[in-house]
Amino acid sequence: MLKNDLLLRAARGEAVERAPVWLMRQAGRVLTEYKATRSRAKNFVEFVKSPDLACEVTIQPVDILGVDAAIIFSDILVIPEAMGLPYEMIEAKGPWFPETVKSAGDLQKLHVADPYQLRYVTDAIRMTKKELDGRVPLIGFAGAPWTILSYMVEGSGSKTFSKAKQFLYADPATAHRLLDMITESTIAYLNAQVDAGADLVQVFDSWAGVLGEAQFRTFSLPYLTRIVDALAPRVPVTLFAKDAHYAIGALAGTGCSVIGLDWTMSPSHCREVAPNTTLQGNADPCLLYASEAAIVAGAQAMLSEFGKQRYICNLGHGLYPDLERTKVKLFVDTVKAYPW
Repeated sequence: MLKNDLLLRAARGEAVERAPVWLMRQAGRVLTEYKATRSRAKNFVEFVKSPDLACEVTIQPVDILGVDAAIIFSDILVIPEAMGLPYEMIEAKGPWFPETVKSAGDLQKLHVADPYQLRYVTDAIRMTKKELDGRVPLIGFAGAPWTILSYMVEGSGSKTFSKAKQFLYADPATAHRLLDMITESTIAYLNAQVDAGADLVQVFDSWAGVLGEAQFRTFSLPYLTRIVDALAPRVPVTLFAKDAHYAIGALAGTGCSVIGLDWTMSPSHCREVAPNTTLQGNADPCLLYASEAAIVAGAQAMLSEFGKQRYICNLGHGLYPDLERTKVKLFVDTVKAYPW
């Protein structure tokens, strides 16, 4: 039994005494403890593949920041690696794929991922659940199929993802085949996370915003819907499609439990188009660079606008690594102390 089930109740639309709060990238470089743990692995990929280290950094923000949930430490790019396309993480630059998908023939080198190939993640979940001992829920996650395809085709991060978008225009049939493979891999992977103990799951469509609405409805939404259909009977599912302002109503139509919002989205508009779906977000991470008084005022204003029910307090993006931990904790404490 969970000692703190606020997040699960909020996700399910049940009554809560206050809004729960957790932060994307809460297990990260904003914590010196994370840096110390990270130094015990020779590189980021090895770090991700070490269940004991992943468990350790997953729990750190629960202990240090007092958040209402843990999210398993991993990376969305474990899926393409398990499909046969390994990645590297270049310091200060981000992910890089030595090989990329360029044509239909490249799909012959790939396969639908077997969750056993990702057992280091499920082992970390089992270990973390044991160490948490029911203090807070544990969130599992994966990247959305379009976002994963964008990395597999582009080979790295990009401002425009023009290569990935070119792929959609030039060879849509192959794009759909690859999206289908990613979706099957992701469903199996998330089910394995739930089997291991994840209490809810979040799907990150980090690059949804580079698509127009028609492309989103063609190359992203159907695959997100399949993931929700497969997972929602088991656990609450959160969809976070960053910058896809036009998609809130469509995301609600998938039947997901929670929609994540970035900081550019209007709470009142999102409530209007998704009245029966829990909303999550949408503080600008840069708010946490402000004075303590401004952080408190900003957090309180956001809570007032969203209201207590069907709301999970979070940022509209992950924590930036150079934020001061005292200000991050102030944000969390302000949410928890808000006088509802």
